[in-house]
Amino acid sequence: MGWNKGLPKVLKRIGIVLESIKFEHTLFALPFAFSGAVLAAKGLPTLYQSFWILLAMIGARNSAMAFNRLADEAYDARNPRTQDRALPRRAISRNFFIGFIVVSSVIFIFSAWMLNPLTFALSFPGLAWILFYSYTKRFTALSHLVLGFSLSFAPIGAYIAVKGAVEILPILLGLGTMFWVAGFDILYACLDYEFDQKARLFSIPRFFGIKKGLRMAALFHVVALFFFIQTGISGGMGAIYFGGVVLVFVFLFVEHTILSPKDLSKINFSFFTLNGMVSIVLFLAVLFDTLLK
Repeated sequence: MGWNKGLPKVLKRIGIVLESIKFEHTLFALPFAFSGAVLAAKGLPTLYQSFWILLAMIGARNSAMAFNRLADEAYDARNPRTQDRALPRRAISRNFFIGFIVVSSVIFIFSAWMLNPLTFALSFPGLAWILFYSYTKRFTALSHLVLGFSLSFAPIGAYIAVKGAVEILPILLGLGTMFWVAGFDILYACLDYEFDQKARLFSIPRFFGIKKGLRMAALFHVVALFFFIQTGISGGMGAIYFGGVVLVFVFLFVEHTILSPKDLSKINFSFFTLNGMVSIVLFLAVLFDTLLK
């Protein structure tokens, strides 16, 4: 009966890890993954494909975020904004985090194997890249683009999962995703401007200042909109899709309007709420435009 007593402890530890990695923020990348799947299927992917894409996305993000927390433990312990995370306050052991990363990585790779051979083959370099991101702030201010490139795998990978081939359409959507993510990651990095200077970590706000950082984030989002428009043109999308892109523009415009170098108080609303709306709206635009053709 020992396992009956041990199970609640394991579940509690898993809950601590999921809270630490902000599991609910899977919402950012998941709609882009299913946008890629819808474009590949030219409609709804099968339930089988949808299930394994969902599981692959959860496995990939969980492993990447948990690895990031593990790699940044020493920095998080010194940063006032992150001192309360699970690892710095010893709410959970490093060994449990490592076990969680291994299990999540296996889930990702197994899910890719269940989809098709190309998805499986690409899962290994893909996993290596998203884990590598955690170290990039130590040596390059382009870490924002590395993160964006990692999340660009969502629509591209899901497209390959359904179609079994690499084509230009998901790459365009992936590039839009990359610059969208890089843009809002620059915004969030503004919160750590002073700490990054003290810790000698690399970020665009640290090297160019918050004012120029905000401008570069806006520029990245303009580039993202360009690629979202190109996705629609390449995919022969109609008014519904481009209407969604207009809404995305509005959300991004508001996101940048409410922030300034002297007032970053609305960064959480900008980062979490508005960016969550961007991914959902774009997915719904892809879905309904495709289904109603």
